[in-house]
Order: sequence, then structure tokens, then C-alpha cells
Amino acid sequence: MEEEKKETAAADAVPEEDRFTYRAVDSDNESTVEKADAKYTADNIQVLEGLEAVRKRPGMYIGTTAAAGLHHLVWEIVDNAIDEALAGYCKHIEVTINPGNSVTVQDDGRGIPVDKVAKSGLSGVETAYTMLHAGGKFGEGGGYKVSGGLHGVGASVVNALSLWCEVTVHKDGGVYFVRFEDGGKIKGHLERIGDCSDSGTKVTFLPDPAIFTETTVFNYETIKNHLRQMAFLNGGVRISLTDNRGEQPQSDTFLFNGGIKEYVSFINTGKTPINGEVIFCSGAEEVTILDGTNERIYAEVAMQWTDHYNSDGVYSFCNNISTKEGGTHVEGFNLALNRTVNDYARSFKLLDEKAPNFTTDDCREGLTCVISVKHPNPQYEGQTKTKLGNSEVRKIVSTIVGQQLKQYFLEHPDAAKAVVEKVKTAAKGRMAAQAARETIRKSSLGVTTLPGKLADCSSKNPEECELYIVEGDSAGGSAKTGRDRKTQAILPLRGKILNVEKAREDRIFKNGEIGNMITAIGAGIRDNFDVSKIRYHKIVIMTDADVDGDHIRILLLTFFYRFMKPLLEGGYVYIAQPPLYKVEVKGNAYYAYNDDQLEELKKALDLKPGYPFQRYKGLGEMDAQQLWETTMDPSVRKMIRITIDDAARAEKAFSDLMGDEVEPRKDFISRNAKFVQNLDI
Repeated sequence: MEEEKKETAAADAVPEEDRFTYRAVDSDNESTVEKADAKYTADNIQVLEGLEAVRKRPGMYIGTTAAAGLHHLVWEIVDNAIDEALAGYCKHIEVTINPGNSVTVQDDGRGIPVDKVAKSGLSGVETAYTMLHAGGKFGEGGGYKVSGGLHGVGASVVNALSLWCEVTVHKDGGVYFVRFEDGGKIKGHLERIGDCSDSGTKVTFLPDPAIFTETTVFNYETIKNHLRQMAFLNGGVRISLTDNRGEQPQSDTFLFNGGIKEYVSFINTGKTPINGEVIFCSGAEEVTILDGTNERIYAEVAMQWTDHYNSDGVYSFCNNISTKEGGTHVEGFNLALNRTVNDYARSFKLLDEKAPNFTTDDCREGLTCVISVKHPNPQYEGQTKTKLGNSEVRKIVSTIVGQQLKQYFLEHPDAAKAVVEKVKTAAKGRMAAQAARETIRKSSLGVTTLPGKLADCSSKNPEECELYIVEGDSAGGSAKTGRDRKTQAILPLRGKILNVEKAREDRIFKNGEIGNMITAIGAGIRDNFDVSKIRYHKIVIMTDADVDGDHIRILLLTFFYRFMKPLLEGGYVYIAQPPLYKVEVKGNAYYAYNDDQLEELKKALDLKPGYPFQRYKGLGEMDAQQLWETTMDPSVRKMIRITIDDAARAEKAFSDLMGDEVEPRKDFISRNAKFVQNLDI
């Protein structure tokens, strides 16, 4: 016992990342090195048993049965194809949305094993699609060295939640087919139906409407954006999407040989680069962990500084899974970035001797960076796979980025000086904003004095409280009179708030309207923002249904995205939907929210052509009772909940709409003009 205690104490005394042995290895031909065994047979399939449990509690496996869960089915099958690409065998993935909203995913990988799995007595295909925790991704047997899937439940979950699912495999000269129905029941065992000279897997499934009661209609843009991201993260893999549901097929193909370098360029569309080209760092190290096993870990990082002011432009991934909360790979990057920039600045006398070091936030201002790590045994903190926890990754990323970024700076002195000047300006802005930020932080977290313009609610329970941010004093007055005083607070805005996309922090924190919002919400800002302390669980933006109202909404959303992102990530922000039309018939008022509803209303009321109706130009035209009845009464109101599914895509959208460059904004408008209704100019 004493010996065991000594060994434990000695181990605890060693820094966690130093408990591993690191060896730098060649990464020039990483896809070849990562290539798994070409012999991919049923021996690679492991059974870790039951699809009925999936149908009873689908949320445990796909998060939700709403639209996000529906699309998650596609991600699961696509991930299997991507894992074949990671293994070195897949170069083309085709996704097709078929009439009737079934989806087909086809790849040119090795093909799912068709021989019998000893533990299940079924073919590899049937085992993978009917048994939970059965697959070739558990690190043994050589099926996959690196994969996004960890639990072996993806294919079987998709099968369980589908009316039917068909799998066709081209493998070892034969074409094999099996069909599953009614939530994963085998219709007929796998059979050989032909010959072939290629390899790959084709999966078609139809989601079960009994499970997905909200919708079974796939959104083309949602799938397109996800596939584009997968193509960026897997350079050289061609991913095609075709939608055959309309009169004319719609299609997109993505192939990015530059991988994450092109991803950074895509995100930075419309921004002006500070250092010119995208900087790329990559490398692999073999790590021996305490049990004596070896693990090969590959990391690649692409980065570029721009003239923007945000410091939250780092996007991280492990085995193609987005790690939204960061983790050890981001920690390693931050360490290397801070160390390298400060060392360079001091070595070349670009930073005064007595001046303090730049902070990591200084170094990250205006930086867009994509970090991608490939790990054979990733460990995540929590159940959501959003934060990487492998301690050995920290040192690997720090070493790779530190060495290669230093080399880049030495070889490109003009770019390095431009970056240091950008960081130095950020440091000055940080110090100028610090006093104003601290004042706001103390007032908002302490909630000592609420803004005088705020008409607060009487309830102190945030779960039932709502904050209406209202355009204009006139509408604010009506909202204050018509509201439910127990649960609804009103904060009127005077005009348009500052565009935080273009302003430095010191200006932002001196802006009165922004200061009022920060204080009213009461949870701080940026790094000090604590979502558990928000005073309202619904923050409702209520503006006029015109161009100015739209502009105010996007200004507010930009502010929330940059300074209170957890509000958007948690779904606490809403947009009110006031009616556009009012029709009075025999003393009764009827409201319509769009042109279609107005026409339906006319038919339902049997109104003659030319019957008068009112078109609201703004919230100020409604009295307190009308505003309550149409827009604020929880029993009848309509609101849009704002969420963020893809941070990188949101970053690009806000930059396109609110940045300095005109062309991206024009492109956005031209792409989306067809969706605009009731344009009031």
C-alpha cells in the first residue's frame, strides 16, 4: 500500500502533459501515414445490443426530434463516409435529397464489411446497422486509426429512426444489398446482387414521421453549409450535393485542395488582411502514454489577421467534430501565439522595454484561425463533444505553432511587423477601454442602479421575465402601458445603436444605449459575461417592419454576437413579429402578419374588392391595447427565436453585412433578395 501511495504521489507531481513521451514524426504525407489497413473485414467489427431504445428516447442519440435532429441523421451517415476519407480510402462523397425527402449518401471508400461477424452471427453491414455500439472505430483491429464517431451508434440510430433504409455495398468484386424497414428490422438478409470493379457504400434512408413530428423536410442550405465545412476540413475530398425535389435539380460541389487555409480565406471574405497570405502550420508527433501504447497525433492550424476588431475568431475541431468550447488544442495555440508574438516584438525592439507583454486577447484581435486535430483516442469533457480534454495535445499544438509561426515571422518581416502593429494597437485600445469596461462590469453585475429609461418588471424570477428592447420612445411608451408589468420589462432605444463591427471597444463602452442594455441584462460582457446571471430569459427585439427596423435588429444582433454570444447560443434572444395589416369589420379588429394572411383574411370575412384596411408603418401607430393584443400577449404573439448552429458561418454573415467591404454585402443582398417580402422604403 505504501509503495502504491508513493507511486501515485510521484505521478501527481508531474505536470499532466509531461507524463507522455513525444517524438516528432514526418507529416508531409499525412493522409498516407494515417491510412488504415486495406484489409477491412468483419474481424474489424466489434460488438460492444436493441434499436427499440433509440425509438423510445431518440433525443438521447440525436439531441432533438426537431429539424436539427432530422438533419443530424444526414451528418451521421456523411461522417461514416468522411471517416473513410480520414482512413485514406475515400475521395468523393455524393449526397442526394430525393423526391419524398429520402436522402442518399454514397462514397467510394472500402465498403462496409459484408462477411459475417462472429459475435453477432450477422454480416458486417447488418451488424453495424442493427446493433448499438458495433463498429470498426473503437481503436482495435485496424479498421480506423482516426474517426469522428466514437460510440458506433451512428448508422444504427439512423436506421432505427427511419421508415426504411437501404444499404448497397460494392466490395471485393461483388455488389451486396440489404433493406431495413419499420425502425431497423431486417427485411431480408444481405445478398449479393451483382458484380463490380469498384468499392464503396451507398445508403438511402427515409426518416420516420412518427419520430420527427415537427418536420421531415430537409433544408438544402443547412445540408450545403455542413458539407462545405466538411470539405474545408478534409482537403482534397470532393463532396457533392444534389436536390431532386424541385422541377429543376439544384446542386453544389465542394473541393478544397487547400483545406483549412481556404476555410480561413472563406471566413475572411470582405475583410482586409493585415499579414497578406494565410499562415499554415502543421505537424505530427507520436506520443507514448503511461500504459505504454503509442498514439500518433496530427495538428494543422491556419491563421490570418485582418483589420477587424473581434478577438473570438478561433474555430477548433477534433476529427472533424466542432469543439465549440475549445479545449487543450486551443490552449496550446494560445500559449504559442502569445509567446511568439511577444518574443518577436521584443527581439526586434517593436515593444518598449518597460511596456508589459501583450495579452492573448491583444494577439487575437482581428485574427481568424482554424485549428484541426486528428487524434486516435480523443477524450471530451462532458457529453456534447464540445471541449477537447487530451492534455498531451496542448504541448503538441504549442510546439508546432510556436516553431512554425516564429519561422514565418523571421522569413516575412514586413508581415510580422504589420501583425505586431495590429497587436500593439489592440493593446492601446484595451487599455483605453478598461476603465469604461470596469465601470460597466461593476454596475451590471452588482445591478446597483438600473437605467432610468428601463421600465422593469416586478418579478425577480429570470425564467419568467422578459426584456423588450423597443425601437423609439413612442412605441416604448405604448409597450410600457400595455405590457404585463409582472413579467415584462421595457427598454426603449433612441435611434440606432453603434455598429460594434466597425468601432473600437473604448467607443463602444462609452455609448449610452449600449451601456443601458449591458446594465439592464445584468450579466457583464465578453470574458466576464455570466449567462447564469441574466435578469431575463427572454430578450425580445421589437422594431418596426421596415428597412430601419431591420437595420436596428441586425445592429443589436451584431452586438449580442460580439459581446454576449452565450445569449444567442442559449436561445435567449427573440425577434417580435408585429402585424403588418389591420382590418376592421363590424367593430371587430383582425390582424394579418403578411400578404398571404391578408388575402386569407379577406376570403374568410367575405370582403369585397377594395374593402379598406390599414398597413402599419411602425409600432408607434399602435396604441397600448393593440400592441399587447398583437405582439406582446404570450397567448397569441408570434416570435422568432435566434440561435447559432455554425459559429464560423455566423461570423462570415455578420462580417459581410456589417463590415467595411461593399461587395460581400451586395452579394448577400443579391442572393437573398428573392426571400424579401413587404419591403418598405
